[in-house]
Amino acid sequence: MFQWSKKVVKSVTFNPGVADESLLDLVERYLEEDPDKTFSDLCKEALWQALCVPDSVKPGSKVVENAPVGSIEQQIAELRRQMADLEERFFAKESNRLEMMERHMMQLSQQIAQLAVSVHQGGTIPSPNESKVVAEAVKPAPPTPKTPPQEDDPVISRISQFVEDF
Repeated sequence: MFQWSKKVVKSVTFNPGVADESLLDLVERYLEEDPDKTFSDLCKEALWQALCVPDSVKPGSKVVENAPVGSIEQQIAELRRQMADLEERFFAKESNRLEMMERHMMQLSQQIAQLAVSVHQGGTIPSPNESKVVAEAVKPAPPTPKTPPQEDDPVISRISQFVEDF
């Protein structure tokens, strides 16, 4: 296998032609816009992209390695802010879940109390369908207005049975 020396210099040839000349012009303009980059850096980036090398294998960015202390402090502050936001969302979600659990516990306590009342009154444990009836029986009935009794229509009495069951 071929061993590379520590520093390898390879050349790139731009031939006279529209494609190569336009590419060379683009390279020169790009390097003018970013004076910290060299032609070598640009070629290496292009090779990384052309060879589809994953980001995890690529060497670290020079900007991060040589970042000024103020920039690192800003990044740390931003990370702290993001952590605080994450904690706030997490605690809000957990608080909401806790409230829901408390409501369920309250409902269960009420159902247990209703079952206890029904057991003391009847001596038997009602089925789930009967517990609804027991729950309605435990609630005080609204006062009925005193109206004269009306004649019952047989059709209305049949329909009222279905409405009550519904």
